Amino acid sequence: MVTHPLWRPYAPTANGDRQAHRVGQRQVRPGPLQPHQERWALDYAELEALIAGALGERLLAIRHVGSTAVPGLIAKPVIDLDLTVADVEDEHGYLPPLERVGFTLIFRDGLGGNAHRQLTFADPNANLHVWSPGAIEPQRHLLFWHWMTDHPADRDRYAAAKLEASGADRGRRYNDLKSAVVYDIYERAFLADPAYDHAPRPRESAD
Repeated sequence: MVTHPLWRPYAPTANGDRQAHRVGQRQVRPGPLQPHQERWALDYAELEALIAGALGERLLAIRHVGSTAVPGLIAKPVIDLDLTVADVEDEHGYLPPLERVGFTLIFRDGLGGNAHRQLTFADPNANLHVWSPGAIEPQRHLLFWHWMTDHPADRDRYAAAKLEASGADRGRRYNDLKSAVVYDIYERAFLADPAYDHAPRPRESAD
């Protein structure tokens, strides 16, 4: 079966499962969902400048991703950033300068088959996701951002899933509770991508 190169099997417990890879605690709790705030773009710009100043030429790419990057989408007030460095496994090359300006490492894991490090920042509250060149997940994030920006109906579906997840059983993971809607939105984005073929992979038949 032909699948889009960014496709990933539906994994309804993925976020809960990855907690085994936690190495620290985030500095500030994410807080409740909020309507989209114009200041989030300014928060991202502040963080981008801080990271660029800390890393210099070691910064290969950086991008604002996640819900706070999508105009009109409700979100928890946490800025997500994808950072690309030469080798995410070479922590000595980027982690000490980021720690000196206030970032804290909380995860070492692999997402989409690629090594990943997640750091947090306190003010503005942020998640910094660090990758090596060619990692799949940042490409998925970019595709998702484009789709959500251009398709308000799916933006509304995602917002509804967020609201439902935020009010559900607190013993379960917020990200896992909205994972079904996220998977379905990716399916529509993959099927519409003119650059690649993709046979439909609905959740009930996903491997």
